[in-house]
Amino acid sequence: MKVLFTFFVPSGGVDTLNRLRTAVLKRHGIEAHVLYLYPGSGLQNGTGTPVFTASSDAEIKELLDQHQYDAIIVTSDISMPGRLRGLGYDGRIIFEAQGLGTRDQALETIQMAIPYLQAYCDAAVIPPTDHLLEMFIHICPWLHRFVIPNMLDTQTFSPLKVDVPPYPVIAWVGRLEHNKNWQEYLHISSEIIRQIPSSRMWMFHDPTLANPEDEVFFKHMLAEKGLEDRIGIFVNVPHSQMPTFYSMTAESGGLMLSTSLLEGFGYAVAEAISCGCPVLSTDSDGVRSFITHNKTGKFYPIGQVNTAVSEAIDLMQNTKLRERIRTQGRQHMSISFSPDRYATSFREMMTALRIFF
Repeated sequence: MKVLFTFFVPSGGVDTLNRLRTAVLKRHGIEAHVLYLYPGSGLQNGTGTPVFTASSDAEIKELLDQHQYDAIIVTSDISMPGRLRGLGYDGRIIFEAQGLGTRDQALETIQMAIPYLQAYCDAAVIPPTDHLLEMFIHICPWLHRFVIPNMLDTQTFSPLKVDVPPYPVIAWVGRLEHNKNWQEYLHISSEIIRQIPSSRMWMFHDPTLANPEDEVFFKHMLAEKGLEDRIGIFVNVPHSQMPTFYSMTAESGGLMLSTSLLEGFGYAVAEAISCGCPVLSTDSDGVRSFITHNKTGKFYPIGQVNTAVSEAIDLMQNTKLRERIRTQGRQHMSISFSPDRYATSFREMMTALRIFF
């Protein structure tokens, strides 16, 4: 069996998911390819998986004709199913809901997708994320749904022996755009630094995906808060290097701070926890599958900076709690997000859709 996953650009959590699942599906007898419409920073994270970049109808049709895919999983792109049918593809098309942004953005996307889902798609697959499941049940009750938890490479993303920074690190991973709520990261970090002056900020982001207005505002806020000499900005770090940075953050006595308004899964947070890096996060829905407050991580209510600062300092200075959270978080990720479990669920979906027997 041969399947194709499609998405807009190779970046962020979807790029991570595609690399992980194509590798594990291959071990389970399913050949999987990836198509991105446009190039992106994730192409540097190459594996043995065939990855194509094509945006014209002629290029996509050539790919379809050459490989004769049994099924195509279209991630988030509501126009792609219609394009595929228009190019003559008559196999199964499964719409995948990942990376749809805030609740309002996700709702708008799914509502706009209704005619495309009805006309061109055989099913939808979603992670076990409450807001997405609720929307698909109420908006598309006629559509066959599959709920498959995402996976994590807990062997690669594990605690490493590293050089320890001479200061506690407050790490953040994301994009300079509304849903990642980067302003709150600066507000919280500024107050943590005021109370623990030795602390420093590490920010990991992809400037090619930043909102230009957010970039300008970000520089202004840094200057306004006097944080320009307290922050290290890391651009397009190869995914394979992130376990080192998460381990360094953990060993520094610092933490990862996640300020997102909403996450379908939250790969950066999951990977940090898997590396033994303690995390303080907003309750952004998708992260509930691996964060339990004061057990595998910490939550704070969105917008409540003072509460976030209090929780962060507790996580940094309460040594007993910190080590318990690190240990339990790592154990939970290892048990719950096995790639082989994903592959089994994927094969069950293919069987249910009569693609794989």
